[in-house]
Amino acid sequence: MLRRLLGISVLLLTLLCTAAGQTATPKNAPQKNAPSKKTLTEKLAKLAQPWPNAETLQSRRIDAERRALFQMVEPLVFTLESDFSAVNKDRDPNSTKQFPAILKTTGPNGESLSIPIKIGARGHLRRMSQTCSFVPLRLELSKEVKGTAFEGPSNTLKLVTHCQGSKEFDQFVLREHLAYRLANLILPRSFRSRIATVTYADSKTGKAMTTRFGMLLEDDGDVARRLEGRTVALERVVFNDLEKDPLTLMMVFEFMIGNTDFSIFALHNVILVQTPDSKLHPVPYDFDLSGLVRPPYAVGDRRLGMTSVVDRLYRGPCRTNEELQPIFSAFRSKKSEIMATIESHAGLESGARREVTAYINDFFSLIDRPPSVKRFFIDQCNKTAM
Repeated sequence: MLRRLLGISVLLLTLLCTAAGQTATPKNAPQKNAPSKKTLTEKLAKLAQPWPNAETLQSRRIDAERRALFQMVEPLVFTLESDFSAVNKDRDPNSTKQFPAILKTTGPNGESLSIPIKIGARGHLRRMSQTCSFVPLRLELSKEVKGTAFEGPSNTLKLVTHCQGSKEFDQFVLREHLAYRLANLILPRSFRSRIATVTYADSKTGKAMTTRFGMLLEDDGDVARRLEGRTVALERVVFNDLEKDPLTLMMVFEFMIGNTDFSIFALHNVILVQTPDSKLHPVPYDFDLSGLVRPPYAVGDRRLGMTSVVDRLYRGPCRTNEELQPIFSAFRSKKSEIMATIESHAGLESGARREVTAYINDFFSLIDRPPSVKRFFIDQCNKTAM
């Protein structure tokens, strides 16, 4: 239905707003309040906004693709100095409080730079004190980052931090970064990420607190620019509103890494990018609660009948075996690259590498067994079209 509405007239906007208020939330989606008619109308109005010309869209795409941060693979080394005792007390998921910080990085000529920026806590589960003692961060950059690795079309970046003091949590950052790298191999539309070695310093004393692995994640807007599109915060999108094969490919990827912590319907750990051809493209992110990463705080979702985070559950739309086989073939064609990426992923300890390798090999074994395909993908598919 939604795709037909993307041409959008005032009458259809009104009808969809009314219908949205009557749509039930699926039991597996995170519980959110239904959007008001006014809010939904505003979101739909964005879909109807005129598009820039093709040259402008192409220029934006090139700028996003060339963002310096994602042109290199080795860890980016930098320092963040702030009042982290205050930052780590901001646990309200609705808070948008920002704190002054100093970003210490390298300039275009190798010189040391100290750049004033703002940072803030972000996220939900990892923002909770019982999950992480160190919150995930959002970096609000200034124009002074020009010429550094941080320069780009958007001035915002997400930083996945080490979460807990134990050094084992560095491995979970690396494993989640690996999930993004695998997404880049499989999915035509995915977030880029970059591992960093981050030193956190106390602004009150100027002394370093700790140096840990972190992961910088591409801004939503940059993802949309690379697709020559725009993000739309439109909830209650159902499977039939999306392109068939790209949707199935994404869902099988989530199955491969053992991730169930997402919802297109509720816009949970998925962004929607609209392109000028009136198509909506889901782009997934946030893979820490997957079987591939499996940090200590990750548990099986009991609402989905799961007892362990390493269990796999296909949450995608129902497809016939004939429809699934080309999707599986796309994964098989990338298997050697996937395994090589795991083997070469810097920093992973040998035990973690063996664990990840076995987990991915299990996926390939599963899609090669017809009874398993029937059990996981056909008999247990999502029949609600959401």
